Parts: sequence; structure tokens; C-alpha cells
Amino acid sequence: MTNRENYILDVKNVSKVFDVNTENEKEVLRDVNLKVERNEFLCLLGPSGCGKTTLLRCIAGFEDYEGSVAINGVVRREPGTDRIMVFQDFNQLFPWKTVEKNIQYPLKLQGIRDKAALKQRTGEVLEKVKLSGHEKYYPYQLSGGMKQRVAIAKALALKPEIILMDEPFAALDAMTRNELQGELLRISETEKCTIIFITHNIQEAIVLGTRIIVFAQEGRIVVDEKNKIQRPVTPASEGYGATWERLHSALYQ
Repeated sequence: MTNRENYILDVKNVSKVFDVNTENEKEVLRDVNLKVERNEFLCLLGPSGCGKTTLLRCIAGFEDYEGSVAINGVVRREPGTDRIMVFQDFNQLFPWKTVEKNIQYPLKLQGIRDKAALKQRTGEVLEKVKLSGHEKYYPYQLSGGMKQRVAIAKALALKPEIILMDEPFAALDAMTRNELQGELLRISETEKCTIIFITHNIQEAIVLGTRIIVFAQEGRIVVDEKNKIQRPVTPASEGYGATWERLHSALYQ
């Protein structure tokens, strides 16, 4: 058993119901329980509508729900910079702000006003996502992959304990997606942060995750396993085929 002190996230009996109309309600999550270890890269797989994104939004503090979400043993129901979410949508950046101003905006909300400190933090995180020299660019001047790099840099600048990622690479072409997967792996290892990553792509889950969970409807967990395949993972890696088949079977049972 894992020592409880290693758990950074403890989700207990989380349930969520959406009001579809005055007569019908849709139960999206039902008594979901999940513990996440510090520095894990947890990938969540599951069919559309099974509650993956809703669970992430509950963890982020964006939704009302029944149950509890604890970070480092402290129940948190409101958004906070200890949990930062990166979305699939390329429009998560302010189009009227430059790259550096997008990154610095939430830092200023935290009370950081010193221009030298802001400039240093911006430079550090842009270097980590390999976008040094793009400080003065506007979002419309960036490719989709570059926008996602800026979104990741913006998250890293806040030094969160948990980064929540909702299919951040789904809209990218295959080459850019593969490149960003490699960058995210490097960042996760060097920054020692915990990442919870939603994907519909089995290969992506196997390549990125140190742990993989498959959800069924209402957030019911049908697979929860450590990824024992040695990194870097390729389709030729030992155990890849069996893992892919097992996850595929659970997804489409």
C-alpha cells in the first residue's frame, strides 16, 4: 500500500447532477473515489459523456458537487493556483495580449508587480516550453501547437501542485501532437508536478501516463493500473500491445 502522505489529491464520494430541464436530471458522476499520488502522471480514458471533464472541473473548483476534494489533506471547493487547468480550446489565451502579457496576467492577480520578477518568470517558463523569443507575439501569430505551449507555460508560471489537462492536444496534427507529448513528458519529469490528463487516445495514454484509469458511465472506474512499460514508450515497447488491447477492451466492452 502507498503511504497516505504521498497522496496529493483525495476525491471522496463526488457526485454531480446536471439539470437538463425542469423534469429531467442527468447524473454525470456518482460517488467517485480517487486518490492521486504526488508526481503521478495520471491519464484518464473513457467514452464521451462518462464524466471525465466534469470530474476535472470539480477538482479545479469550477463546479458545485456533492462529496469532497482534498489537496494535501485540505478540502478545497473553490478555484486556486494550486490547481491549474489547460483546455483543448486554442482560445484560452487573451487575443489582445502578447504572449508575455498572457503569462503575466495571472501572476499580477497573485500580487506580483515587480517588472523584473515578472520578466524573469516569463523567460523561465517560455524556455521550458521552447518558445524563447516569442514574448511579443500575439496569439493570432501562433500555430495551434504554439498556443498550447503558451497555455502550458502560463500554468507553469503559477507553480501549481496539480496541472489538469482536458484533451490539450486533441485538435493538433499528428506530428505536432507527438512533439508536444515529448515536451510534456520532459516537463513533468523536470518540474516534479502532478498531472491529470484526459485523452480519448489509447496510445497517448500509454506514452504519457505513469498510471492509467478507464472510466465508464457516471465516472465508474473499470480499469486503474500503473503503467509498467519503460519510457520512452513506442508501439514496439515490451508490453505495449497487451496494454493497448486491455485498455481498448475496457473502453469498448
